[in-house]
Amino acid sequence: MVELRDIEIFLTLAEELHFGRTADRLHVSPARVSQSIAKQERRIGAPLFARSSRKVELTAIGAQLRRDLGAGYQQILDGTRAATAAARGSTGTLTLGLHGSQAHDHAHLLDLFRSRHPEVALRIREVIFTDPFGPLRNGSVDVATAWLPVREPDLTVGPVVVTEPLLLMVATDHPLTRRAAVSMEDLADWPLPHSATAIPEYWQQTLVPTHTPGGRPTRRGPKVSSFQELAAVVAAGGAISLVHGDAARYYQWRGLRYLRPYDAPTASWALIWPTAGETALVRALAKAARDTGPLTG
Repeated sequence: MVELRDIEIFLTLAEELHFGRTADRLHVSPARVSQSIAKQERRIGAPLFARSSRKVELTAIGAQLRRDLGAGYQQILDGTRAATAAARGSTGTLTLGLHGSQAHDHAHLLDLFRSRHPEVALRIREVIFTDPFGPLRNGSVDVATAWLPVREPDLTVGPVVVTEPLLLMVATDHPLTRRAAVSMEDLADWPLPHSATAIPEYWQQTLVPTHTPGGRPTRRGPKVSSFQELAAVVAAGGAISLVHGDAARYYQWRGLRYLRPYDAPTASWALIWPTAGETALVRALAKAARDTGPLTG
């Protein structure tokens, strides 16, 4: 019987054609490499390598053995990795819920996760602000992003993935565009669109506060069901709206302008998932998010 380690040594030496480099790569001694090759040559009954003081080359039989063993060895490795992943619960499909164009901002996170878990199918589904937690609860997605705070007893808040100041979206001809500076106090002077469906009030307060930081009451204006409806209301001049920074990056639509209030608070997005539905794949995505760190703007 040929041991798997001897096959690994042979294939590595066939690639490196150098005993020292092979030993370094496999973290063994050069003597161990020599002993393994000598044992295989005795078993086969012919030299596998032609050695000289200046170089090492495969013999014809060695080259044939390399071709015959290479594919099988890779299959063994792939099968072992797949079995290990299955034992750890890290195979299958992970469905991630993202808002709008966030897949672009999170490309570095998604790429890292896919490189670490190539056997996992990562699916992306859109989550909308009028139903931020429903897809998690009905099983449509396994994990999602949401702006903070999230205070839902059945949901776990994971690592932060984005931190950036809020912006003010207005019509291009809005009076605020002619000012040298705008502030959060200006929210009291124009209606603010809000969700057409019931969402947690504490969560809506991030973008639709009932009062300015100075205590002035705000007015709630049109009800909207999507970002497209929100943008249309704002572009028509009927309201202004706080938005997250990704809106300015990806929604430079005609009729809209984005302003930066000098006292705008910093908003954060995090991964969230059902506490009872936490899996090895969810933990793996969360680890990748911690390793990449949050996108900052």
